[in-house]
Amino acid sequence: MKRFETSGAPYLQPEASVSQMMTRLLLSLVPAAAVYTWFFGPGLLLNILVASAVGLMAEALVLNLRKRPLKPYLGDGSVLVTAVLFAWCLPPAMPWWITATGMIFAVVFAKHLYGGLGNNPFNPAMAGYVLVLISFPQEMTRWLPMTALASNGPDALQTLWATFTGELGGGLQWDAVTMATPLDYMKTELARLTTMPEIKSHVMFGDFAGRGYEWVGNFIALGGAWMIYKNVIRWHIPVAVIAGVLIPATLAYMVDPGSNGSPGLHLFSGATLLGAFYIATDPVSAATSPRGRLIFGLGVGVITFVVRKWGGYPDGIAFGVLLMNAAAPLIDHFTRPRVYGNEQ
Repeated sequence: MKRFETSGAPYLQPEASVSQMMTRLLLSLVPAAAVYTWFFGPGLLLNILVASAVGLMAEALVLNLRKRPLKPYLGDGSVLVTAVLFAWCLPPAMPWWITATGMIFAVVFAKHLYGGLGNNPFNPAMAGYVLVLISFPQEMTRWLPMTALASNGPDALQTLWATFTGELGGGLQWDAVTMATPLDYMKTELARLTTMPEIKSHVMFGDFAGRGYEWVGNFIALGGAWMIYKNVIRWHIPVAVIAGVLIPATLAYMVDPGSNGSPGLHLFSGATLLGAFYIATDPVSAATSPRGRLIFGLGVGVITFVVRKWGGYPDGIAFGVLLMNAAAPLIDHFTRPRVYGNEQ
């Protein structure tokens, strides 16, 4: 008598595993990372290298303490995604101990303290970023200018030296080679009552935002569109985040263009596009229902604009994401789809 083999649920296998989804996300960022390196030097790659190494070691240590096997968890790619997104938010050539501090906090406290992947209520990368933003305010303002604008900027070896020592070497000083980001420069000059046309005349600005930043933003958007096409993420949160930034930015610009940045500047400056496609879309800490995703993303975008306009920091994506992470369970509670056959 022939025996038929049976298996338990789930009977329909998922189209992609966690590791496949994480791999696709990382691959989608490769073109943008290449463009970033072309315009701003290898500092981003060094940040990614340090964050990835420290993140993997912290993950292995915590898994060992929790008596969990290393292979499935280290191989799912989640810690590498956290490391890459965290590194993207740091200034290039960030000293390694600052990057390490943020990654240890992200992995140990923001992720494993709540039970590991799938249980963390807050985005680990943004939790680590806010920690270093508050703890190391001076170092977090050391943004390198576009290489074409820096006549005496650090070369690759000096950038490597700065990453591991905190000093540029070669007689260079940080104050002599760093430049404010477009959002930071706009915020500072508006406080001095400088008008937007005067601000936009600075050499760092291009057609919409900062030179180089526009190209990076375009490739981030292309990578995000590819992820939507591949069903790595849904369209709701990216569209809602962008709308949440652009709607109030457009209204403010229409009322007073002399003291408000244009919608294009807000779209291509800071972490608007990175946050919309890669950070706010974290499936664990974001809202999960279709309507909930729209509300969640809209909240992230509006908070981002509010921080940029009236807050003490030039960008607010991290604060928007973390605040809406806290609201995600409540949003899901009130936006749950009605169960078929249930009239209540």
